[in-house]
Amino acid sequence: MSKIKKKKGSYDSTISKEDIKFEKIIQFSGYTFLIALILFLGAWVVLDFFLDLIEMELNASSYAIILFTGINSALSFALASKIKDNRNEKKKLYFDWLIGVFLISMLAIFTVSVYQW
Repeated sequence: MSKIKKKKGSYDSTISKEDIKFEKIIQFSGYTFLIALILFLGAWVVLDFFLDLIEMELNASSYAIILFTGINSALSFALASKIKDNRNEKKKLYFDWLIGVFLISMLAIFTVSVYQW
């Protein structure tokens, strides 16, 4: 007989399918924001620098889009990793994330409006 013990899979039987779907939805939102950021910056680089078709400036609205998508992507990935580490406090972490995203979005909106005023 072999003395090597089989390792158990990484799937924990106490995790429900809803928890896994919830984590994947949050990660998907992080990837969505990240893809939006990459597409915006990629289009900017290709159309402005390489092809010289459009003259784009870094004004307040484009700066706000870059900050908003980048910060929301990072916050979504952070929430997914925190929930994965501590599934007992899922509701509290999600509520704190919603409050944080709301406050950061409001701060970004007010900052851009003050800058343009």
